[in-house]
Amino acid sequence: MERLTKAEEQVMQVLWKLGPSFVKDVVAAMPKPRPAVTTVSTIVRILEEKGYVGHEAFGRSHRYHALLNKDSYGQGNAKRLLKDYFGGSPRQLLSHFIEREELDAQELEELLKLIQAKKKNR
Repeated sequence: MERLTKAEEQVMQVLWKLGPSFVKDVVAAMPKPRPAVTTVSTIVRILEEKGYVGHEAFGRSHRYHALLNKDSYGQGNAKRLLKDYFGGSPRQLLSHFIEREELDAQELEELLKLIQAKKKNR
């Protein structure tokens, strides 16, 4: 699927949190300073064109809902991150986080357990 802009992602985050919503409800749930209703309305229509959002008509109003769940979107972004920045190598990605990020002992232990569990299942 097409990449989302920061504003589009922000609207999707609200739709994932609220579930099916009218534009006015999406605006009300956004952090201040809130964008104009017309701006969010435009963003939602763009998201619909991109295939991320669907709608149900209620007279002249539309209630919008996410067509893609948050987990699926996150998986797509993780794959893109892996490909674009780490040459598709999970080892390079993990190495980056282990060597360059400040992981505490508990986080390192949890990563080790995940790796060991995956190893057992192969």
